[in-house]
Amino acid sequence: MPLVQELQEFAFSQIASITILRILGYGLLLLAFFDIVEMFVPPNFMNPAWEFQTFGALVERVPVPLIGLVFVFYGELHSRAKWEFLIVKLLSWLTLLLAVFFFLLIPLGIGNTVRLSNQSAAQITNVSKQQISQAEQVEKRLSTATPQQIDSFLKSQGRSLDGKTPEEVKSQILSEVAKAKTQIRNQAQSTQSSQRLNLLKSSVKWNLGALVSGALFFSIWKATKWARTSR
Repeated sequence: MPLVQELQEFAFSQIASITILRILGYGLLLLAFFDIVEMFVPPNFMNPAWEFQTFGALVERVPVPLIGLVFVFYGELHSRAKWEFLIVKLLSWLTLLLAVFFFLLIPLGIGNTVRLSNQSAAQITNVSKQQISQAEQVEKRLSTATPQQIDSFLKSQGRSLDGKTPEEVKSQILSEVAKAKTQIRNQAQSTQSSQRLNLLKSSVKWNLGALVSGALFFSIWKATKWARTSR
């Protein structure tokens, strides 16, 4: 009798543990659903930056629904309420849909990576061109400026020749402008390289994450065939 009682108590404790895990699983799935809804409100489709960031946010939040699903499916059909049979069946099919969804996100992520890289490069190029154009205008004005105009310009700025001739001042300023143009080009190249590298790192991380996520959801779908079996 003591042995039978111990076995019953053990069985009851196992059922209680399974129930707690399943409740936790449903809770995690609900929280994940709220999080996803928040990400898509308001939607901004066709915007590559929004799509790329949303793609990354989805991949980084995958662990929560995965853990939730594992908890919900734990114990298979053992000690389930009648209403759960339909729920686990729907959740099993949902894992297949999620697997396909994450696999389809990969080409979208790659495409948005290319689009964002091109946009970033174009923006940086345009800004640097504008700055260089302004510097070239200064060069042009200085090249045609007379000594009197240079002297007048310095005085208007509260400066003086400091013992230098107007030509020496002109040469000095032109040299500084030339250096500034070189710095603008170097800075543009550095910024573009840095942004491209950061974009590439995020893209590789999230695309590989989408691949792994799709594979995990597909594995769960295969392992939950018992949930889809007609009863």
